[in-house]
Amino acid sequence: MGDFLPLTPSPPHPLFPRGTMQPSIGVTVAKGFRASGVACGLKKTGARDFALVVSDHDCVCAGMFTTNRVQAAPVLYDQATLAQNSDAIRAVVANSGCANACTGDAGLADTRATAAATARALGCRADQVLVLSTGVIGQRLPMEKILQGISLAAPSLNDEGGDDASRAIMTTDTRPKVFAVRNSQYAIGGMCKGAGMIHPNMATMLAVITTDAKIAPELLARALRSAVAVSFNRVSVDGDMSTNDTVLVLANGASDCEIHTTQHVAEFTHALTQVCTDLAKQIVRDGEGATKFVEIVVTGARAEEEAVRVAKAIANSPLTKTALYGGDANWGRVVAAAGYAGVAVEPAQMQLWFGAVNVFANGMPTQFDEADSARAIAGADIAIRLDLGQGAASATVWTCDLSHDYVTINGKYRT
Repeated sequence: MGDFLPLTPSPPHPLFPRGTMQPSIGVTVAKGFRASGVACGLKKTGARDFALVVSDHDCVCAGMFTTNRVQAAPVLYDQATLAQNSDAIRAVVANSGCANACTGDAGLADTRATAAATARALGCRADQVLVLSTGVIGQRLPMEKILQGISLAAPSLNDEGGDDASRAIMTTDTRPKVFAVRNSQYAIGGMCKGAGMIHPNMATMLAVITTDAKIAPELLARALRSAVAVSFNRVSVDGDMSTNDTVLVLANGASDCEIHTTQHVAEFTHALTQVCTDLAKQIVRDGEGATKFVEIVVTGARAEEEAVRVAKAIANSPLTKTALYGGDANWGRVVAAAGYAGVAVEPAQMQLWFGAVNVFANGMPTQFDEADSARAIAGADIAIRLDLGQGAASATVWTCDLSHDYVTINGKYRT
């Protein structure tokens, strides 16, 4: 089907450095998708806070959701809807400013009412509309504002509306997050939000991905599980898991390119993974108060699952994250985190690198130069590699540092 190319802005947009995506090529890059983002008063700032993504054709849809036992009303609603209808979805409606979580039966009723009102505005069935919410937990949706958002968003739909939609789903995000790839036959594009309460499995994170490829529901679900496993489920900002995490992928078949052979499915899964991985990394780079993007690679594990557990333990270690923020190449915190990850590691077999500097081997610190190790973690991008010396499996996890600003942002989140 041909190589997939990332769609990069040229010339670079001032808000999106070279190599990242202009928002307008997110969810509307695939044929037959339109989007909009409007302000309906949910955010105190008056910024855009209500998004709508619509397909001109029925979509096969797959979703993955938070594994938190406390799940928001829209998560419960979407799971139930997809269980009954995974091949005729037409729209996704999303609000920021209110999570609609821990709101009981009334919250579920509000979600159903949101879907029904959206369906009326679009001329489709209520069970063809999925709902996303993000924001403060424990507050009911202000339905007058939600209905106002629907009345504004529906007539504003257009094939360049991905920009507005990606901004409307932001909460503590400092910038919209979008990415897309295309080959000669079809495209995959997406948008997401997330900056805090980020921890797999899934994160305070909403993601909508669209494609004009034609694919069966079971194949799309399998591809999404594979992509999420090595992208959204490999990031952590603060180790807190949200009540609202959702990733949806909609395939409307508008390109007439059918994904059905083993090779085509593998190519599609690879492209979907590209999109999910880029979006996941953007979340980490925009972590609340983050000043450093950290890639943690664990090699030499007996099994991939063990490599993931060790990498996540390091990624979630407050001591490691604060040391990186302060520029302290404190290798002992990394080794200690690996030791409590629940994996039978052997210190005498481990080797640790900060960048290219080997700081720990054979159970002891190496004769490294402290100035070299400090330089290795001084930049905005940090690479940490830990070899467990026990096998051939590996895993990569992305995280960020933990700064004073993170405490400030979350200490006053509701105010």
